[in-house]
Amino acid sequence: MFQQKSYLAKKAGAHFFEIKGPNAPKWYIVDAKDQVVGRVASMIAKIITGKHKTTYTPHVDTGDFVVVINAEKVVFTRNKLDDKIYRDYSGYVSGLKERTAREMLNHKPEEIITRAVWGMTNKSNLARHQVKKLKVYAGSEHPHASQQPTEITPAAKYRSVFDQKAAKKA
Repeated sequence: MFQQKSYLAKKAGAHFFEIKGPNAPKWYIVDAKDQVVGRVASMIAKIITGKHKTTYTPHVDTGDFVVVINAEKVVFTRNKLDDKIYRDYSGYVSGLKERTAREMLNHKPEEIITRAVWGMTNKSNLARHQVKKLKVYAGSEHPHASQQPTEITPAAKYRSVFDQKAAKKA
């Protein structure tokens, strides 16, 4: 039997990814307005790790860049806005800081998306590098227009709860 050859991506220098060529990373933009946090985060995590590509290799960064806009208008399902707690621990005695999702949304809305995506990646040096390819902005303005990002509209399964409720009523 002849063994089939398959393509495996290789690290390209200190950048972890190819700078030019067919496998060079692309830029995408996601509008998080009225989208559920976890559903958007799972889609973004797939893109920045490269699992949406046929050239996906677990030990090589084959992912793309993602720009998220309108992070302040993201929604939570059920009572998570008041029940979900984000914890930060400094390592010192009484160094635990707790914030609800509502407080985080008012204080640092970008951090909600970043933490959700980080929770969906492997915890490794490569994942830390991949999360740096995620650019999150609270408003609708972003400085990455020169990269010409292509817009990703979340698929039907990523539609917000509000859209689904409105469709049922109509």
